[in-house]
Amino acid sequence: MDTALQERLHLALTAQRRAYEAERMPSYEVRRDRLQRLVAMTQKHGDALAAAMARDFGHRARQESLLADIFTVESGAKHALKRLRRWMKPRRVETPLHFLPGRNVLMRQPLGVVGIVSPWNYPYYLAMEPAVAALAAGNRVLIKPSELTPATSELMARIVAEHFRPEEMQVITGDAEVGKAFTELPFDHLFFTGSTAVGRHVAQAAAKNLTPVTLELGGKSPAIVDRSCDVALTASRLAFGKLFNAGQTCVAPDYLLVPREMVEPLSQKILAEMRRMYPRIAGNADYTSVATPRHHARLQGLIKDAADRGARVLRSHDEQPDDRRLVPALLLDVPPEATVMQEEIFGPLLPIVGYDKVDEALAHVNRGDRPLALYWFGQDGAERDRVMRETHAGGVTVNDCIWHLGQEEQPFGGVGASGMGSYHGEWGFRTFSKEKPLFIQSRFAGTQLFQPPYGATFERLLSLLKKVV
Repeated sequence: MDTALQERLHLALTAQRRAYEAERMPSYEVRRDRLQRLVAMTQKHGDALAAAMARDFGHRARQESLLADIFTVESGAKHALKRLRRWMKPRRVETPLHFLPGRNVLMRQPLGVVGIVSPWNYPYYLAMEPAVAALAAGNRVLIKPSELTPATSELMARIVAEHFRPEEMQVITGDAEVGKAFTELPFDHLFFTGSTAVGRHVAQAAAKNLTPVTLELGGKSPAIVDRSCDVALTASRLAFGKLFNAGQTCVAPDYLLVPREMVEPLSQKILAEMRRMYPRIAGNADYTSVATPRHHARLQGLIKDAADRGARVLRSHDEQPDDRRLVPALLLDVPPEATVMQEEIFGPLLPIVGYDKVDEALAHVNRGDRPLALYWFGQDGAERDRVMRETHAGGVTVNDCIWHLGQEEQPFGGVGASGMGSYHGEWGFRTFSKEKPLFIQSRFAGTQLFQPPYGATFERLLSLLKKVV
C-alpha cells in the first residue's frame, strides 16, 4: 500500500477517534446541530449536486436526482430531528419478578467512528442517508464515495468540509486502492452499499479488525404478477420502477414472473407505458444514461448473449442513441442459463418468465439467492399472503415498485446474499448505537437470599421460583 495513502487515512481516523474519546456521549443539542447542518448543506447545494451527477452519468434526469438523492436525504434528516430526543432516551424494559425491586434499563450509546463506503448509482443519497443515522446516534463519520462519480464525490468532499469539522464528518476521495485501504481501517462500524461480490471482500477486510458491518447489497429482485392483477396499472408501475435512473437501482425489478397466458399482453402494455413516459430516448432530458461505458457495454453484452441463446428482444423504441442512453428492452423466452438470468442486471432490461402455477413462480424465486426486494401485483389477498409466507426478501412493495425503500418507519436491508443489517429511521439509529443493558439493583434486594451458606431457605425459594416463572 502507498505510504502516503496509509498516512492520510490513519490521520483522518485518528482525528475522529480522539474527538470521540473527548466526547463519548454527545448531547441532544450537539446531535441536533449536526443534523440541521446536514439539512442546510443538502438544501443549499441540491442543484449543484444534481448538475454534478448529470456530468458523472453523461446525462441524468435532474428530477430523478432531486427526488432520489436530495429530497430523500433531507426528509430522512428531518425525520430523525423530529424523533431524536425519544430515540436517545434510556428505555425501561420489563424486570423478572425475582429481581424486583431492581429495574432494567436500555441505554443507547454511540459506537465511535463509523466508516461509510457508498456506490455510484445514487451517490449522494447512499452516502448521506447512513450518515444521518450515524450522526443522530452520536458518532463521527468518514465517507469513501465511489470513484465512478468523481464530480459528485469531489463536490461532496468540498461541501462537507464547509459544513462540518473533519473530526465530525469527512469525505475521503480516491480510486479503488483508496477504497480497499479504507475498508481495512479499524472502524467501530463499517457500512457498505454495493455489489454482493465486493461486499464479500469488504466483510473479509472488516473481519480482520473484528469490525461489525452492515452490508447493503443487491441481487435479482423478482416481480411476481398474479392473475388477479390490474394489467394496465401493473404495466405502468413496472415500467416506472424499471426505468427510474435507467434501471440502475439496487431494488429495481430485475425480472418478471408472469402467468404464461398474460406474457404477451402484459409485455405490450409495458412497452406502451415505456413509450408514454419516454416518447423518445435519444436526447430525452427525462431519461438517464447508463453511468459508464463499461456498464453500457456490459448491458449490450447481456442483450446479445440472450438473443444468441434464442430469446426474443422487444425494444421499446426504434432508435439507436449515439450516447450512453440505452433503449429499454423486454427479453422473452430467455433460457435460464443466459447471463441476464444469472447476474443482477442493473439497467433498463427486463426479462419476463412465464409460469403456469404459482408454485412454479415460488420455486423459481426460492432456487436463487434471497433478493434485496420482491414485488407482487394482484388483488387476491390469499395469494398475496401465501407469496409473503413462502419467500424471503429484504423488503417488499405490493402493487408497485421501489417505494418500500422510502419508508423511514420501517427497516431497509437485505437478507442472505443481498445483505446483512438494516437502517432508515430508528433502525439506522440502532444500527450505529450500542444498546447497553443496565440492571439497577435496589438497596433492598431479594437476590441476597441466593447467597451462601445454602440451606432449606434456598431450596424453598428456588422451588417457588420454578412455579411462578
